[in-house]
Amino acid sequence: MIDALIAPALRRMMEPPARALVAAGVRADQVTLAGFGFGLAAVPALAMQAFGAALALILLNRLADGLDGAIARLRGATDRGAFLDIALDFVFYALVPLGFALADRQANALPAAVLIAAFVGTGSSFLAFSTIAAKRGMRAEAFPAKGIYYLGGLTEGAETIAFFVLICLWPTAFPALAYLFAAACGVTTLTRWAMGWRAFDKG
Repeated sequence: MIDALIAPALRRMMEPPARALVAAGVRADQVTLAGFGFGLAAVPALAMQAFGAALALILLNRLADGLDGAIARLRGATDRGAFLDIALDFVFYALVPLGFALADRQANALPAAVLIAAFVGTGSSFLAFSTIAAKRGMRAEAFPAKGIYYLGGLTEGAETIAFFVLICLWPTAFPALAYLFAAACGVTTLTRWAMGWRAFDKG
């Protein structure tokens, strides 16, 4: 919901460290893969209820997600990089609730499953819209730096990060927060379906 508003400020923040990494010969794909490694490491941390460590790994994943894009803009974006970035992001989003399910199966398994299903809704509607938009040569004016058509919604990247921070800080509230965020994701999915229905009415 607020990604388009904060994107310019985030790009400015990411540029200095990105320039330093480019000068050191680091490529965007390397940062993407390192970030995914941090995301994977968050799962056992969550399973062991080391929520502080898990939060640090989640934030490192999100930092890498910002840096790889900044590096790509400096070195030249590639289709492979755009593909890798979005593909690994959606897996990461599902891994976090999985980690909470492993941490407390009795309390968290069902809300985690509901949340993952909600993420499938937001992710599939996002990618389906992007695929048809690319076929039609459409561009997202609010996100000109993205490698694919970026369709907004009630729950975007910033809201998802805020949610991950909250559940790591208050893990006992995970069931209630997961159901609440899943409902918000449901609204996002429905609005994206409606947008696709209208945008692709002809052709």
